[in-house]
Amino acid sequence: MQFEDLKLKRQFLNAVADLGYSSPTPIQIQAIPRVLAGQDVIGVAQTGTGKTGAYVLPLLQKLKGRHEGQPRIAILVPTKELALQVHSAVQGFAAHTSIRSLVLVGGVGPKTQIAALEGGCEVVVATPGRFMELYLKGALVTKKLHAMVLDEADRMMDMGFMPQLRDILEVIPRKRQNLLFSATFPQRVERLADEFLLWPTRIEVTPEGTPVASVDQYVVRAPNVQTKINAVLHWLLDSHPDSRALLFVRTKEDAKRVRQALEEAVPKQVAEIHSNKAQHTRLAAMAQFRAGDVRVLVSTDVSARGIDVPETEVVINFNVPRMSDDYVHRIGRTGRADRSGMAYTLVDPTDEVALSRVLERLPVDGRPEDLELSMQVDRAETPPWEAKAMARTIDFQKRKADPTYKGAFHEKKKKKGGGRSSGSKRRKRS
Repeated sequence: MQFEDLKLKRQFLNAVADLGYSSPTPIQIQAIPRVLAGQDVIGVAQTGTGKTGAYVLPLLQKLKGRHEGQPRIAILVPTKELALQVHSAVQGFAAHTSIRSLVLVGGVGPKTQIAALEGGCEVVVATPGRFMELYLKGALVTKKLHAMVLDEADRMMDMGFMPQLRDILEVIPRKRQNLLFSATFPQRVERLADEFLLWPTRIEVTPEGTPVASVDQYVVRAPNVQTKINAVLHWLLDSHPDSRALLFVRTKEDAKRVRQALEEAVPKQVAEIHSNKAQHTRLAAMAQFRAGDVRVLVSTDVSARGIDVPETEVVINFNVPRMSDDYVHRIGRTGRADRSGMAYTLVDPTDEVALSRVLERLPVDGRPEDLELSMQVDRAETPPWEAKAMARTIDFQKRKADPTYKGAFHEKKKKKGGGRSSGSKRRKRS
């Protein structure tokens, strides 16, 4: 099937061709006709499957040009990075029309966005918090909205946006078209869909929680942090010397440590983003990675769903994600746009519990393979402080799984009498 078969108008066919897309993806084939028909739609599809185009193209076609300066379409997303990505997609698909799009996100003062809204637009791409802030200031007028999209709905639920979403549903017209797109469809997203959509059509391109088939996945066990760093250096310098890589870590401290180690080996080729970084710094790092100016982007989960760089060939999980959904989203950053990809997950003794949870949630044919640590990787000794920290973590994991378990670090009960028997009390001096 070709885009022409989806009854898209010439200006959108030209835009699709300009962007280099030759044929529609499965989610686009199923969603575009239903959105054009005015149906409420639930789309369950992995990232990298073209789902943004699946809702943006038909909604833009239904706009028919500019309208009185007030927004007609609102697209809500969980993060600033994803908002900028979707906004860029809207601009690309609308390139041969007069349709205007604005991105409304936090992290910057609202004055510029208020001024932009006064200039008029047809589409707003926003995070829920900034959407409500601008509405309450009277800058964002919602009475002309006829379509609302929730993108990455599962991530919105993970980030606790349900109260803001309910507030938004109270201030937008009841008569509207609703679209919800998500990579997974757990119960919390199903409850959101029940509140948000009316008699929706559900489209599921791939089973929820299934990793992209074009990604080769491997689990590699390493005894400590330094050995993990050595493995990363081996993959980047020896196994994939020319590849662009995205490296996910659990904490900001890990991000800093890993970045510093990588910079010594590949100077000026590593960027780092996490929630403590200013927005302009994060955007600059993303732009460098997207342009290929840096080879490696080290990130916490803040950017897991906001990166759409088809040239990303390698994803490395420095730690096992705590949730299987996060695992699927992380490795979904590679193997995009008909490309293949590699995903490595490093596992130390404290990661085994999280790995078991991830494997339980994945289908058998979607699980990663075990891969032995290469003989070329230096196996560092575990320093005493790290060994003790690991033992404490494992002890905590076991006690959490079994409340009756008493490990080496359980809290000891105090003896009665302050720890001395009555016979050991000191005698008063005369």
